[in-house]
Amino acid sequence: MSIPAADNGGDADLGGSPPVTPREGAAQSIGPPGFGPAAVRPASPVVPASSMSPVVPASSVVPASPVVPAVAPAPVLPAGAAVHTGAAPRAAIPEQAGAVPPAGGPSRAGSALPSAGFRRGAAPVASPLATRAVAAAGTAAEHGGPAEDVTPARVRAMGAKGSPVQPAPRTPRLVIAAPLRLEGFAIGRADLPPGTVIVRTGMGPDKAHRANRVIRDARPDAVAVVGLAGGLTAETKPGDVVVASEVRLADGTVTGTCPTAPLLAGELRRAGLRVHVGPVVSVAQVAVGAVRAELAATGAIAVDMESAALPPGAGTRPFAVIRVIVDTPDQPLGRLDLVRRGVAGLRTINQLGPAIRTWVEAVSSRRLLLAEPRAFCAGVERAIEVVERALEIHGAPVYVRKQIVHNTHVVADLASRGAVFVEELDEVPPGATVVFSAHGVAPAIWDEAGERELAVIDATCPLVEKVHAEARRFTARGDTVLLIGHSGHEEVDGTLGEAPGRIQLVESAEAVEDLAVADPERVTYLMQTTLAVDEAEEVVDALRDRFPAVVGPGSADICYATSNRQNAVRRVAAEAELVLVVGSENSSNSRRLVEVSERDGAAAHLVESVEDVQLHWLKGVRTIGISAGASAPPLLVEELTAALSGLGSASVSVRSVGAESISFHLPKEVRRPLSERR
Repeated sequence: MSIPAADNGGDADLGGSPPVTPREGAAQSIGPPGFGPAAVRPASPVVPASSMSPVVPASSVVPASPVVPAVAPAPVLPAGAAVHTGAAPRAAIPEQAGAVPPAGGPSRAGSALPSAGFRRGAAPVASPLATRAVAAAGTAAEHGGPAEDVTPARVRAMGAKGSPVQPAPRTPRLVIAAPLRLEGFAIGRADLPPGTVIVRTGMGPDKAHRANRVIRDARPDAVAVVGLAGGLTAETKPGDVVVASEVRLADGTVTGTCPTAPLLAGELRRAGLRVHVGPVVSVAQVAVGAVRAELAATGAIAVDMESAALPPGAGTRPFAVIRVIVDTPDQPLGRLDLVRRGVAGLRTINQLGPAIRTWVEAVSSRRLLLAEPRAFCAGVERAIEVVERALEIHGAPVYVRKQIVHNTHVVADLASRGAVFVEELDEVPPGATVVFSAHGVAPAIWDEAGERELAVIDATCPLVEKVHAEARRFTARGDTVLLIGHSGHEEVDGTLGEAPGRIQLVESAEAVEDLAVADPERVTYLMQTTLAVDEAEEVVDALRDRFPAVVGPGSADICYATSNRQNAVRRVAAEAELVLVVGSENSSNSRRLVEVSERDGAAAHLVESVEDVQLHWLKGVRTIGISAGASAPPLLVEELTAALSGLGSASVSVRSVGAESISFHLPKEVRRPLSERR
């Protein structure tokens, strides 16, 4: 339904009864005469979008034959109306120093007791009995004791993850604020959720302010502002879509924030649109020339006349602003191309429907469970600091062989500061400074660096270097070394290079049967440091069956950070319906977190950043677990948590298996005092 809260410049709305814009499934149009808050009238019969008729004054509406909608339209509310509303044991893998077992048990798959404690009131419960059952179980689990017995009645009131069973959710009501009649018409023909209400606010901040009452009276669960706008930066082009991160006035006053902007932008990009995220500024008059330059200097990327006035209509509900650019400073809107660009912009608005629909369907109150520890480990922090200090000491460029750590955000940040990432040393000029990545290199790479007279700074993680040292020691005494790991990973390549021909790669338990060794009595196994603990145990079990004399390292090769993050993600997976792991696709430890979560019964996805989250994953999900691989920046987790919290009321709590306190010394090449740096 469409509500003309104020006139948008067309004489059909002036002083008369409000027009009605019917839309298939229920996008309805109600509104006031003139410019004031809406006096509400009943919606016209629903007709298919394909046969949508133009907006006409109510006085000229011809009674239509009855049409039974596929989905009943949302009711049209007058202003102020009230709404009532037991497996076989496995071979033990020694714990590495720094590994923290989960509370109540060892670091074994499924041994950690799930914690069901969470902030009460975060989500509606089926009954007080169910609430007490969940709370009692959670309290006992948090303290390592037995959970309270749950009666059959309580079991029926609880879901598979221990969450109270919720009634079937209704579709959240979306209210779209569109300043102009044509903008409302364009978005009204899009694929919007049933019951969507379209409020035509009118042009300018004054009319938009008055429209807030109409928006509130529509009882929205989410509010989206949709329309055309002007671009302020060289990057924004006509036809581009801007999703506001915040809306502000010309004086810089921020009137509203849009934390879900990255989620919505990701959906729109996947739909094939060119999208920008940033501040949108609203002004009282059309901004041209020097005024636009002044607005651009404030950091805003688009300008309109209404968005900053509309956050009060949304209140605390999810709020989004989506604007399609029709002109920019270097491509101003002229009379000759006014119609062409306007029509192109309206066509783009019509394409926004599926993303907006998915966004509003994800709106819900929910719990967010943060795994602890998560994100950067000590080895990753050390490697990043090595490159940063090398840039301070030597200046740009500093060459880095391979990615310093497996995270695209980290690599992009260091590259912006002067680091040059290369695949092989023949890309590095002779005599230049080169950093070896945290994953380690084979001795042959060191030899090549010496031949090219390169100044090498070794950022290899000390725990990876430990595996290299074990490989040298075991092969030197005549053992065949079986390296459990993944082919093609840089850490594995480096370890294999310590003794070519004497180290064999084992990728799975099934591969053990095909192994051939010189002496079955002299076999040793080592591990890649970023493996999943339970999968590695399966391979070790197979090796012990095939080679009873096989021996392993004195302490775990799987690093403490990998073990801790897997134990922590198990805690959140025990409660969550969905687990989101922040990390890059080539990050082994991040991918293992996804696999561990899935084996523990939760749906799980690996995302580079918040924009990779597909909103349909969230539909109907009330508890989400969040973790991050050891190479992922903590900031990415904060951004993801903020965006998910913007989809409705959210309680955020931590599921911890302990804090990490390990740190590593820097290489001597970057420990020079500041006074000696050039």
